[in-house]
Amino acid sequence: MRLRRAAGTRMLAVAIVASLTAGSASCASDDTAGGSDPIVADVRAAVAAVEAARGGPQQFFEVTATPQLTNVFVAVDDATAAVPYVYLDGELQPPGPLIDGASGRTFGASALDFDDANVLSGVRADLPDSTIDAFSVEGAPGGFVRYVVSVRSAQGGVLDVVVAPGGAVVEVVPL
Repeated sequence: MRLRRAAGTRMLAVAIVASLTAGSASCASDDTAGGSDPIVADVRAAVAAVEAARGGPQQFFEVTATPQLTNVFVAVDDATAAVPYVYLDGELQPPGPLIDGASGRTFGASALDFDDANVLSGVRADLPDSTIDAFSVEGAPGGFVRYVVSVRSAQGGVLDVVVAPGGAVVEVVPL
């Protein structure tokens, strides 16, 4: 699904969903749950909550976690539309409006093979003075996923860093 513009910034739909809950969003804690990095801690929980709410396994276009909340985009109508959800403070919010015209690769929950404690380790080691703004899981060919970390430097530059499930840096894309 095209949830990213060519420049790599989040699509308007993400901004709309996030803005709907911004007033009640709280910052993520520095504590880790079971060794999970705080920004990735809710990815699996958000996916599980969506599947429970929708009555079973789903296909997803993208899951994006930020320090404030996690956005989940469920593929519907033969992956031609998406239903956005926000997972906030451990609770799934009601679905947002249907996004028609979606397209792209999808994945199921079983494709989430990242190491919660280490998936951001390469980025943190290579860019220690930068801020991680988001961790995204995106559909890739064959039902696989790719992990993208959006990073902002103290000087204001922004990068999308593709990482392997264990945290190794695979690709860096300046935005």
